[in-house]
Order: sequence, then C-alpha cells, then structure tokens
Amino acid sequence: MATIELSHINKSFGHGTSQIDVLKDINFSAQKGELSLVLGPSGSGKSTFLTIAGGIQSPTSGSVQVEGTELATLSAKQRDALRLDHIGFILQAYSLIPYLTVAEQFQLVDRIKPANNMNATELDTLLDQLGISDLVKKYPSELSGGQTQRVAIARALYANPDIVLADEPTAALDSDRVKVVGGLLHDLAKTQNKAIVVVTHDLRLQEFADHSFEIMDGQMHEDN
Repeated sequence: MATIELSHINKSFGHGTSQIDVLKDINFSAQKGELSLVLGPSGSGKSTFLTIAGGIQSPTSGSVQVEGTELATLSAKQRDALRLDHIGFILQAYSLIPYLTVAEQFQLVDRIKPANNMNATELDTLLDQLGISDLVKKYPSELSGGQTQRVAIARALYANPDIVLADEPTAALDSDRVKVVGGLLHDLAKTQNKAIVVVTHDLRLQEFADHSFEIMDGQMHEDN
C-alpha cells in the first residue's frame, strides 16, 4: 500500500468564466524508502499538488490517502494531528519564528510535539551535515536566504516524520549545497524508510530521485 496516494485529483479556483483549473486528473503515489521528484516550472501547479498531498488544502474532487486513511473522512482536528505526527513540510515560506533563535526553533518543535523527535546527537549531526552548526544563536533576520532554507529543512527533519513534503528546498542553494541536501534526503528515505516527495524546478536534484514526475499546466506524468 502506498504511503501517499492521490487519485483523480482536480483543483479549481473561481467560478464560471473566471474559473482556473490548476490540477487536472492527477494520479500519484509515493512509497516509504523512496524519494519522488516532481518537476515543473513556476505556475505549473506543483505547490498546489504538494499542499493537497499533505492535507493543507482539499481538492475540488478526487481522493487523497495518507497511510491508508482517506483525508476527506477526517475532521480538521484529526487532519492536524495526522500532519503533526506523520508529515514534515519544507515550504517556500520558511515559516521560521522571527523572535526565536535557530536553537529555539527546535525547542518549539519539542513543545508542540514532545515525543519521537531527534535526540541531541542526531540534531547535532544534522546541523553539521547542513553546515549550520554555527548559526544556532542567530535569529532569522541574521540569516542569508540559503541559511534560512537549510534551517527550515533541519526543523522539518528534526520532528522525525514518516513523510517529508518539500517545496523547492534547494532554490536558494549553490550546487555544493544542493548535493548535500539531495544526498541527505535520499539517504533519509533509504536508511530511515521515509517517503520523501520534492516539488521543484531544480534539475540538479534528478540524480537523487528514485522516481521523477513532470507536472505542466496542471497535468502530471512519470518520466521513464
């Protein structure tokens, strides 16, 4: 059984002559132990696809199942609990709390989700891998775009989710950092049996993917 499965997903905004069809009959599945890459240009619908896969927004029609559970059958509170316990988001809006230092961002995760997070040694290793160990006392306003992106990646992975959904996680990174992040996500999928889905226009990530899909004008197909 797929960890995430989207069946015949359509998403539209507006009505009548102003209706915009963002996603058109999308079928997609992701398994634990694999990194799936969804490639597409800006405006192709890939961010909408990712937020629907993670239950942040609902499709106009179609089915979304996470860990065998149909999201449409859950209350808003139940969907929130499922995301908290199972899904780590790396979104383009990095959502770091501006008045908390980097170290305090992880302490906040502990308060919201007290169990099953990384231990101190695992966090130290992750920060070192991402090259941000020396930033723990800094505030978000003191970070560059690439540093902020890597802190957001670390915060999402710190909660030790079964599923990682990442939206353009390498957009602000140079090629060396792309290799670090791509390798890290690939290794996490394999060694910790996580389902990782990355939507991006960054072709540099293709070498790390088990499966590559292309989304264009709201339609998706798998690359062979």
